[in-house]
Amino acid sequence: MPLPKRTGPLQQVHREVDDIRRKLDSLLKDVQSKAESKEEAFRRCQELQTSAEKTLNDLTKLTKADELAPVGNYDQRKLEEEGRLQNILEQMNKLSLELSPPGPSFEPPRGDKLKDKNSEKSLEDSDDDNSDEDVDNKCCGDESQAPKPSSLSEPCIYMALSDFKGDQEGDLSVQKGERLNIIRKTSDGWWLAEDSKGNRGVVPRTYLKIGSNISDKDKDEEEEEEESEEDEEEGDSEELDDEEKHSDATHSNWSTFRKALTEIDATDVLSAMGAIPSGFRPSTLNKLLVEEDAKYKGSFQMQPQLSQSQLSFNDLFLEPDTGRVRSRHVKTCVCFTLWSCKRIPTPGVGVQVLSRHIRLCAYDGTQVLSNIHTVRVSYNTKSPKTWTFSPRTSGLLGRLTRAKPPICLSQTVGVLPTLLNGDCFLRCNSDSPDLGILFELGVTFIRNSTGERGDLSCGWAFLKLIDAAGNQIPNRTYELPVSGGTPYEKDVRVEASLTKGSPAGVFQQMLQARRQPTLIIKLQSPGSRTKASLSLLPDTLLYCLSCVHLLALYRQILADALLVDRATMQNADLICSPVLSTFPTLVDQPDLLDAVRMAWMNAESNMSRGQKRDEAYLKQEFFKVYMASAYSLLNSPTLPAYRWADPVSEEWRSRVISSTLEELKNASGQSGSQEAFAESAAHQQLAFDVAEMTFDLLQATR
Repeated sequence: MPLPKRTGPLQQVHREVDDIRRKLDSLLKDVQSKAESKEEAFRRCQELQTSAEKTLNDLTKLTKADELAPVGNYDQRKLEEEGRLQNILEQMNKLSLELSPPGPSFEPPRGDKLKDKNSEKSLEDSDDDNSDEDVDNKCCGDESQAPKPSSLSEPCIYMALSDFKGDQEGDLSVQKGERLNIIRKTSDGWWLAEDSKGNRGVVPRTYLKIGSNISDKDKDEEEEEEESEEDEEEGDSEELDDEEKHSDATHSNWSTFRKALTEIDATDVLSAMGAIPSGFRPSTLNKLLVEEDAKYKGSFQMQPQLSQSQLSFNDLFLEPDTGRVRSRHVKTCVCFTLWSCKRIPTPGVGVQVLSRHIRLCAYDGTQVLSNIHTVRVSYNTKSPKTWTFSPRTSGLLGRLTRAKPPICLSQTVGVLPTLLNGDCFLRCNSDSPDLGILFELGVTFIRNSTGERGDLSCGWAFLKLIDAAGNQIPNRTYELPVSGGTPYEKDVRVEASLTKGSPAGVFQQMLQARRQPTLIIKLQSPGSRTKASLSLLPDTLLYCLSCVHLLALYRQILADALLVDRATMQNADLICSPVLSTFPTLVDQPDLLDAVRMAWMNAESNMSRGQKRDEAYLKQEFFKVYMASAYSLLNSPTLPAYRWADPVSEEWRSRVISSTLEELKNASGQSGSQEAFAESAAHQQLAFDVAEMTFDLLQATR
């Protein structure tokens, strides 16, 4: 008789998952056929949840070294089992909600069902402490305390970093700077919190920061208030019926708690599939750029800023002698180059990457202080973990023009589109000693199975611009470590290469440090002409360095319209200027800004040296070039709307822009060609809207 084949831990887990799957299918059939009562089905569901969570906990602790014999594709098979268990737990959670009563059970809450080891420990301690109490008091205590999630984990004080408006049932709307009492922390990123008014709900953890800046005096006042409230509640409990007092709060808390149990973040699903390396998170800066206030867009920063009296401008003045925009020197003005990123993990199977990019902004450790600028990576499939920027050779430019979608480039070798240009500048007037540049490495992806789009952060890096003495850091090359998680999380690594149980000696730590992702940045000094143009820009702006001359020219036209041509400084009538009304939108559509830049370079090549020195002539020619290029494209019915990382839209826009620039270049040698080109019947335009021609000072100013 042959001996039975020995099975390893992973094979044993596989059998346990199969057994749980069979029991769940049997339970679902019994629930559909109503073969047993809801109470019995709910009890079976809880037992299955306990068994599945125990199996998942054992599976996460397994390593390849635990196997009795070598196992092929160990990591992939382990991820498959984790995915199966996650799907089973998701079905159990939904079934548990269907079978559970409208309020919480009078039995002590199950720590294994809550997936929280700390809650298990706290429940066990509470059971031990109450073991010697009277039976009646114990029952009453369970009735009053069971629905309170505060017994599940130790509460702590956090502060809201920005406003959050709850759009679904169970969300808690908070204001920036508001202190919250965290009742329960969950792995999906939605924490159960309570505000100062006693309202409870879930809040994203990325909006919260530990309340370390709360003074001791405030803490003492809070403790006194809590003690007084507890005394009042004890006095009221002697006069009021406990069931009537807690019925409404119990139902509300239980619905919020059940919602937190059933929510599964998309990143958790993709992580179980093996499509997301460890340390990846939903993009924080993309959420601010897309879903939050418009102040994080470059178009907002390009608008003039009113002074405190609202009767003049704060960042736009004229030199009385020359009539030019007055130079403004800010506290921090740096030029830098994104050089490369090394050892960046790649998403796994199941997702298609639409864009690899870096989002960057001014940051002081707490909040974003500027617009959010995006630079796309020049990706090479031969080196998937290395990201590069700013290719300047003709061979690379040729590959970019033949890429799908193609990038619109001028015929001049060495000219890069704004989206790919890693040469950037930052102007910021903040006096924070922690001021720096935040770099978020990200990917835009689409799931092959569902077609769902998403933006992930592959890690982040921070370059502090002010040293301990309060001076700006020197111009040199910096190699920044890339951390995982979000900027509000600490000590999160991206796909750590050392496995559990590996030796942690000095040599191993050195090797581990060399395997961690890094971002290389080079700070450099701008030329005198670039420095003069930078001084004409708004006090706060982060953008591509190659567009500085266009932005400075726009600021000069803006100053003429607001400070020279207006009858009085108190006049707020509409100004007829298509350049002022539409140019800021080009900052958020870099392909159209490239079209203006290339058309202007072509026009400058036909100017004499004297014409280039004549500012009045330059403004007049820029108006003609702008109307024939950007304005014509903005109102063209053939140009699709700008959408980030949409290959079809980008390819279509590139073709329309390229054909328009080619026609404009061919007509550049004829007298009055630009006006005729803009008014040609061959170029159809959308229906006229007066907003295209009018600049509203009251709506545009910040």
